[in-house]
Amino acid sequence: MLNSRFSKFATAFVSFASLLALLMLSLTTMAAAQQIGSENTAFVEPPVPHPNTTPCVVTLYSGLTFNDYSPRSFTYTPPAACPGPWAKVILEANFSITQGIQYDRTANIWIGPTNIYFGTTAEPQPGLGRSWHIERDLTDYTSIFTIPQAGTVDLFNIVNSTYTGVLHGSANILFYPVAPNQLPPRSASQVIAFSGGPTGGTVALNNTTSLLEQTLTLPTNITDVYLDVFAQSQSSDEFWYTCVPNDVSSELFSCGGTAFREAEVTIDGTPAGVSPVYPWIYTGGIDPYLWIPIPGVQTMNFRPYRVNLTPFAALLDDGQPHTIALSVFNADSYFSVTGSLLLYQDAQATQFSGAVTENTLAVPVPNITENIHTAQNGNVSGTVNTLSSHNFQISGYINTAAGPVTTTVAQNIGFTNLQQFRITAAEYQQDITQNTIVHSIVTTNNAGGHFVNTVNHNWPLKLNITVTYNSDGSGVQTTSSNQYFEQDSEATRNGVATSFTLLQNRVTATDGLEFNSSGQITGNENQSSGQRFFQSNSTGYCYSRSLQAAANALTAIINGEGCK
Repeated sequence: MLNSRFSKFATAFVSFASLLALLMLSLTTMAAAQQIGSENTAFVEPPVPHPNTTPCVVTLYSGLTFNDYSPRSFTYTPPAACPGPWAKVILEANFSITQGIQYDRTANIWIGPTNIYFGTTAEPQPGLGRSWHIERDLTDYTSIFTIPQAGTVDLFNIVNSTYTGVLHGSANILFYPVAPNQLPPRSASQVIAFSGGPTGGTVALNNTTSLLEQTLTLPTNITDVYLDVFAQSQSSDEFWYTCVPNDVSSELFSCGGTAFREAEVTIDGTPAGVSPVYPWIYTGGIDPYLWIPIPGVQTMNFRPYRVNLTPFAALLDDGQPHTIALSVFNADSYFSVTGSLLLYQDAQATQFSGAVTENTLAVPVPNITENIHTAQNGNVSGTVNTLSSHNFQISGYINTAAGPVTTTVAQNIGFTNLQQFRITAAEYQQDITQNTIVHSIVTTNNAGGHFVNTVNHNWPLKLNITVTYNSDGSGVQTTSSNQYFEQDSEATRNGVATSFTLLQNRVTATDGLEFNSSGQITGNENQSSGQRFFQSNSTGYCYSRSLQAAANALTAIINGEGCK
């Protein structure tokens, strides 16, 4: 990743006693590792829930050093003592960086061509290194772990006399056997990677027409199909949410290409799905001190966006080659992209007939309104507003032995980015209010009844950036950030609720970044930040954790709030 070290820029159900005890133990352990006064990277995200069975642990790599631009290789071998099926498959990885000067870096782990981790690293300080732990639930990807494969870690890092921070890492996969009398969870029959090649690698999409695509002849007994998408902004697009149309970018001292980005999925050139782009902010982004010790939402461990392509199952079951492609609308050099196609098959069937009966999805048409005024004295003020929306429905069916199965995906997606500017010789001010709202309803009708799964995403981002200059060219950049990731879902069968989930993750941060007349950072002032993570579901699971920091050190840890 190109880092900008100085840039212009629900009340839950009552938990079961045993589950609550395990959660409190986990929280206690995490709190012990994150002490008040610490400047080490601090997290609120919960560990992946682990089953009660004893896992087999497969070490992918241990103690690797990342100090150049060469990928690191390892060999994955399935666990002989736990041949499967597995109740859960969990990746656990640990990273650290020595004290010194270093950029934030992108980190990827691959099994064969398939991505199993995507995130970024923490930046160290001259007198302080950092360490952190991540987990990812890979149970849906079970099929890729049944055979030996080559593995790769991409964590490209430069170490020299200037950039002195050295990265290290280790990773394991935990395979949990199914408990007696327990059925294994449903997982994908096949996982087809969309990556750079047989050993993985992301693909750079430089503009709207750049594609990550494959032409595939798929099995003819697919019942469900999904595409997990990672679209990470890089280089000129790292701060895409601050960008403006090209015709005013010079006047506003901002990046071009507008402030709208969105990943698109097509099948044989026809729009098939949308993957909204989350505005991840990395630990060197905008102001590095904003993210000490609390990083932004998902910064160290991205969540893929899952696109439901099940209405196209009959088309993909026809035994003919089909081209599935990913692109990023308005990409402006560039987005780093990878995906995983998850196929769910009926082993008792040979081939399904059916059809896609409705598809109203179209390419986006953003609406941009500019109101910029330049005064005679050179002062600039005004607004740039960018809006985009989708309201579509895709429906298809397959004919099974039990009768037709019809799946309808209906989505309403709204994007807004409202920017206000005030530019004088002594001050630069850019205020951004952005939000992405996704309302998705997936309806399935089959012999078992009428099933509805409703999922809502809400991703607000507020950024206020003000740079004030002294007469000698030195000054202060004052930034405040308010970043959310909210998701809730509900499933019903024949009108009766069967499950719900709720997830809320919010990070707020403010800082004053001091710089000299040469633009070099000299320190910071008035830093504070906080994060709250809350998650619950209808099984009784509830997790809550909040952190507060000031002057770049942890000041408060609150566990369990709202889980009573």
